[in-house]
Amino acid sequence: MVIKIDRVREYEALVEIYENEGLDTSLFGDKIAAIIISGDRIIGLNNIQGVEIRGKEIENGVSADIRIADNLKLPLPIHLCTGFLKSEGYQRVVFSIDVGKNSKVKFLSHCIFPHARDFVHEAYAKIRVRENASVTYEDEHIHGEGVRMKSRTEVEIERKGRYTGKFSLIKYRAKELRLEMEARLADYAVAELSSKIKSVKDDSVEIKEVAYLNGAHSRANLKSTAIAFDNSRVNIINEAYGLGDYAKGHVECHEIVKGNADVQTVPLLRVRNDRAELTHEASIGRINETQLLQLMAKGMSEEEAAELIIKGLLRE
Repeated sequence: MVIKIDRVREYEALVEIYENEGLDTSLFGDKIAAIIISGDRIIGLNNIQGVEIRGKEIENGVSADIRIADNLKLPLPIHLCTGFLKSEGYQRVVFSIDVGKNSKVKFLSHCIFPHARDFVHEAYAKIRVRENASVTYEDEHIHGEGVRMKSRTEVEIERKGRYTGKFSLIKYRAKELRLEMEARLADYAVAELSSKIKSVKDDSVEIKEVAYLNGAHSRANLKSTAIAFDNSRVNIINEAYGLGDYAKGHVECHEIVKGNADVQTVPLLRVRNDRAELTHEASIGRINETQLLQLMAKGMSEEEAAELIIKGLLRE
């Protein structure tokens, strides 16, 4: 890992946060391809054979081009760490990712904003999955009380490519979150998009997941899970477009509401090919009463039983 001398303290502060949060600090090791960002500065960068990361410091943030060679089966994940250690400010991060043919890689993205009270984070990622490549992208967040976040990811999946995108914000406040994930699939391509959110107090959350099943025999599964407490608001839109011959798409939304929370889910399925098939399922409501009573019968309080059910739902 190449670390600039004047940025060692920021690097060490991020590593300490990982330790405190129980995250894997080995991700900062020399065997891991990685870019480490703090505010508008690149504080660490590591390339390995087959993975080239080119970072550039831009106004209020960082952009990075990431290129994965053809036929690369990477045993360890690629680490994308985006941090902001101040309480106030604005950050913009742009990733362009190109994964070569027949390659298999996993990205672990961590967004670390533990002290944020009045902070805006904007992220844009464009990902290209070449023919027969497989990509997993996991995005986990650590937020302070005052994060306003807007994130958009666009994925192009070529023939027989596979993409799995996972977004998770379940331990910390969402405050204001606008999340968009969009996938365009060629012949025999597969996409799985999932998001898990817990909103509290007066949080405002909007999630939009979209799959364009352009290719023949393409497959997509969109899954959203939200737990809304207090006076929070959650709006989820899942769109699937069946365009290719024998394309199949499934949309799944599950929301639990407690207190005065306001939750809306909108599945939009559109077929323009009579050989395509799209399905959906959705549920909004309070915690399952039968499960609650069964756990209480084993000695749990109502609050403990409810918390266990919620944790189980978010882990699925």
